[in-house]
Amino acid sequence: MSAVRLDQIRRVLVIKWSALGDVVIASALMEDIARALPHAEIHLNTQPNCAGLFAHDPRFAEVWAIDVRSKAHRWANSLAWLKKVRAGRFDLVIDLQRSDHSRFLLSLLLLVGGAPRIRVGNRGGFPYTHQPAIRNADAHAFPMMQSVLQAIGIPTTTSHPVLYPAADRLPAVDALRRRHGLEDGRFVVLLPGAAAAHPLKRWGAARFAELARLLHAQGVPKIAVVGGPDEVDDCAEIAAVGDYVVNLNGQLQLLDIAPLCAGAIAIIGNDTGTAHFASAAERPLLVLCGPTDPRRVKPIGRTAVAVQAQLPCRSCYAKVCANPDTQACMKAITPEWVAARLPELAAGEMKPGQNWPGGLRSF
Repeated sequence: MSAVRLDQIRRVLVIKWSALGDVVIASALMEDIARALPHAEIHLNTQPNCAGLFAHDPRFAEVWAIDVRSKAHRWANSLAWLKKVRAGRFDLVIDLQRSDHSRFLLSLLLLVGGAPRIRVGNRGGFPYTHQPAIRNADAHAFPMMQSVLQAIGIPTTTSHPVLYPAADRLPAVDALRRRHGLEDGRFVVLLPGAAAAHPLKRWGAARFAELARLLHAQGVPKIAVVGGPDEVDDCAEIAAVGDYVVNLNGQLQLLDIAPLCAGAIAIIGNDTGTAHFASAAERPLLVLCGPTDPRRVKPIGRTAVAVQAQLPCRSCYAKVCANPDTQACMKAITPEWVAARLPELAAGEMKPGQNWPGGLRSF
């Protein structure tokens, strides 16, 4: 396998379609790519639901999305994708997908002519010219994607997501914080949501509400609750515990989450996409896991920690709980336990690998 002369690379295509959390994680790798190839023109191919995240990103000459997964237009869109990549005349393609779909399209492109001469991807094998050391689909997305870059000599030094909101959003978030009295170092952010299709991932509004009460009693002046359209009722229930809880549901864009969290004592939430956005703030972050494996889903960053009850049925990834004690994995993480951990979480003393009575373990 020949070494890649990074100084000779002029046009780069980065492929990262989904899932949303993985795309946010991949933004750290995009930073490494941009740093290693400052002379190159870098293009990003993502999916329509993710393209807006990079609308103001200075690292990319072009961000484009063709929905090759569309059931109604799969073949037409796949053909459009092949034409787009072929016309790009890229020297290098970095495929950060975890499936074989992009690999299949690149194989077609190689067979018909027009594929980039240097090709590297998560899955390895044909049609890639360079092979990553980690090719385990069950591994965490971050080291897998780092391995892809390392295979072609790109240093992987960025440890947290790097995203670029529109310039007018930072003043808007600052104004929102001032309006609600969210002063630096005087509030905790709660993320009570998770995908509606995966309700078992939710700790529950009642537990978050009790946690808000406990944190305020411990001296936290304000609690900010962040959620999306699927969490309107949960956020309202949590906010009902007192006027010290600020309900920000519907008031933030996704790229506003990190600027908001930058001033927080800590962030506490479920395994949810918003936790990945919050991790870009590099503030203490605790993610509550049960049916999903924290070794695979935890947000990246030196300040992110996940906790899970070590039950036999943990990490089941089920949508319907089979345990007679429904959601036992999430019930085992009590509001009292989480509230008691806040000082060590905020101080950076809560580390992966710790064990607590009751079968809880950090990751």
